[in-house]
Amino acid sequence: MFTVWLGAISAPAAAVTVSGLYSARVPVAGSSPGQLAEGYSDGLSQVLVRVSGTRDVLSLEGVEALLSDAESLLLSYQVARDDSGQSVLDMSFGAVGVNRALASINAPVWGANRPLTLAWIAAEERGSRTLVTDDARGAALATQEASGTWQAAFDAAARKRGLPVALPPASFTTDRELLSDIWGQFVGRVKAASGELEHDVLALVRVSRVGDQWRAGWVFDGMSMNAGEESVTAPTRDALAEATINRWAELYASRYAVDAAEVGESPQVDIVVRGVTSLEGYAMVNQVIGGLTPVVSVGAHRVRDDQLTLRVAFSGELDQLREYIALDPRFVSLGTENPSVPADVPASSSQAPAVPETEAAATPESTSEQPEDAGSQPSAGDSDSTSLFTYQPVPVDEEDARQAFESLYQVLYYRWQPSSVIGSDGGE
Repeated sequence: MFTVWLGAISAPAAAVTVSGLYSARVPVAGSSPGQLAEGYSDGLSQVLVRVSGTRDVLSLEGVEALLSDAESLLLSYQVARDDSGQSVLDMSFGAVGVNRALASINAPVWGANRPLTLAWIAAEERGSRTLVTDDARGAALATQEASGTWQAAFDAAARKRGLPVALPPASFTTDRELLSDIWGQFVGRVKAASGELEHDVLALVRVSRVGDQWRAGWVFDGMSMNAGEESVTAPTRDALAEATINRWAELYASRYAVDAAEVGESPQVDIVVRGVTSLEGYAMVNQVIGGLTPVVSVGAHRVRDDQLTLRVAFSGELDQLREYIALDPRFVSLGTENPSVPADVPASSSQAPAVPETEAAATPESTSEQPEDAGSQPSAGDSDSTSLFTYQPVPVDEEDARQAFESLYQVLYYRWQPSSVIGSDGGE
């Protein structure tokens, strides 16, 4: 499930790093060059909307040329069959290449670190109101069905736009007073109930049937998003959830996406290194990172206690930089978790259907080369498309969190462990 109860962590604010923003899965008629080219274009369309934060990107001058040359931005692809026998094309596009492509048509670029919205959704149908939760098992059958239907609709819409959305746990299902407050959009008690649930923004949503249309009206609380009620209407549940999430994504992107002019020729990423306890350690980390082939420049961005944050400009794709860092055993990757978060904290992900039958695969060596036939290289179907979104809280420090929101690429976390102390508890 993409939406997840994050109540195991007590901190009230933690943005989410969204991986898989540059991956897509689309149905295709087959694996001929023309059919694949159409699939590449469809997949890139999804990615451009997700990364720019706005559907208007598809109407900008120059976008048709990008879509017609979508193959040049591919990192990998795989043609497979889903459970129904439909041919599907899994693709992974280069983040740096896509960001530059958006900048070339003066489109905004919205980074991988995005606000987490805790959505309290009260849905009314046939005079009965239901709280939409992350898991309604144990509730009455009618409640399970209503909650599950809306949950699936909002999950699908959130996945499509790369927007982190959490739902409250099922333990709140029987709280009728809270449900009434959500319906009335009274923030006080809802805010109190959200105290130990991870979120950046609260959304109080009431869904109702109006004639032959569904209507969703909501208010926000947090991050200065509370500007009164907004609403959308649509003919079906899925369309309503999509319209709601589309509006939320565009509101966030209007605040946090960077202007095309800020997408430089050399992309930059923040690398946080823990365990740097001396000037000698700082100098060594800086020297090692600076000596990596993809690195254009490196500088200390922030030093606090034993944590060094480097701002690194690099060439190529981010995964290539990670591969170079991984070759040095002194850098121990802390993965996609914030080091301050216990390992047993649940992570959210969107699981795509398993890929039972591979028809063709390719892995271009760079975003500028055309895909070549290959049989054993990793593809989008093996990685991002099977786990599109991962939960990673950014640092709880306010300044770090603000900077993470402004970054185009996810923050990389490592622990510095010089060879002389590998296997010890750390330190230098």
